[in-house]
Amino acid sequence: MNAHVPVMLTEVIETLAPCDGGRYIDGTFGGGGYAQAILQAAKCDVLGIDRDPDAIARGEALKERYAGRLTLVLGRFSAMDTYAEREVDGVVLDLGVSSFQFDQAERGFSFRADGPLDMRMGVDGERAADFVNAADERTLADVIFRYGEERKARSIARAIVAARPVTRTAELAAIVERALGPAARRFAIHPATRTFQALRIYVNDELGELERGLEAATRTLANHGRLVIVSFHSLEDRVVKHYLGERSQIARRTSRHAPDGMPARRLPDYRLLTTRPRMPSAAEIERNPRARSARLRAAERLRARTIGA
Repeated sequence: MNAHVPVMLTEVIETLAPCDGGRYIDGTFGGGGYAQAILQAAKCDVLGIDRDPDAIARGEALKERYAGRLTLVLGRFSAMDTYAEREVDGVVLDLGVSSFQFDQAERGFSFRADGPLDMRMGVDGERAADFVNAADERTLADVIFRYGEERKARSIARAIVAARPVTRTAELAAIVERALGPAARRFAIHPATRTFQALRIYVNDELGELERGLEAATRTLANHGRLVIVSFHSLEDRVVKHYLGERSQIARRTSRHAPDGMPARRLPDYRLLTTRPRMPSAAEIERNPRARSARLRAAERLRARTIGA
């Protein structure tokens, strides 16, 4: 099994700027790479959150090494405001699947090694196989199109329904490959990549979790606290870009205290630290090809005030 290599680690720590006495949340603890780097960068405390029990178990050694400074919680980062005892100075999120999960065939994330069609990041909820074998053709096609941005989603859904039951990753990959035909092999990515991505996002409600997590981070960050997010595909990046873009602008609303319906203005919740996403360096991509699609966006929390009311 390959070790997990934290993506854009230098850029994450540089942007987060940990300080002595600070409190930070690593909302996607995974292999503990970001958490360890934060703890090394300053005499601070870190709360590590992960929905995968294996990740929490792996983190026990790191917790012992940084006794009293690292706390681990089994849960979802969308609930970080309930886990944090007080406001924090920074939150980092590394979205998507960890290398540990991806490289374990029994987790069912990859078409490169045969395993059960699971794809759950945690231990609860619907498996990918449950959905694939129960959903009607139209629902399957909608999920594959929406979350995989797969133009031939209908053909793939039709082929899956005809081949059911489908219980193994290799089975599903072969079905998708046949449905797309020989022409699909001319592209750099495997024909099943978008379908597997779509099912994984759906099963784990990744976009919903991200939206809720952004709101939770906003509630949890102290004034001038920093939010740093590394995403790996356009759907995630779009959610982050839209959220931070909206929250970094002055919002207008009607106040009951304003005379004649004069709009009150709510000052921005964030100041953007990245107007465009930061990309991994060519050297990092060469060392770690999984970094090639990474995008880093960041913002500084500005505790909102309302003026004109």
